[in-house]
Amino acid sequence: QVQLVESGGGLVQAGGSLRLSCAASGRTFSRDAMGWFRQAPDKEREVVATINWTGTTMYYADSVKGRFTISRDNAKNTVYLQMNSLKPEDTAFYTCAAVFFGSKYLPSSWRYWGRGTQVTVSS
Repeated sequence: QVQLVESGGGLVQAGGSLRLSCAASGRTFSRDAMGWFRQAPDKEREVVATINWTGTTMYYADSVKGRFTISRDNAKNTVYLQMNSLKPEDTAFYTCAAVFFGSKYLPSSWRYWGRGTQVTVSS
């Protein structure tokens, strides 16, 4: 059974940092793209960052560019999201995803999803 398990969420003050991890099991994703999405209350799920299988091509939403960094460790079958200079508007439920067909910007394109972790940034 394929599982993606996120960790590292929590409550942090504005300007602080958090590092999210997403550990995969049940199959290897070393040849697949992975990504992070988030959903804030009363908003649609949106892509935050994606990374290709080699870890050489990354995409970031404009709202997080320069503050967030996505990376991966294929030996550990894990993808990370380093979040710095956090803002209250980053408060959301963050979920990792793996393997997409079509547009990487659309949640519906991704096949495997974790259960997510809450990130709350206080002002």
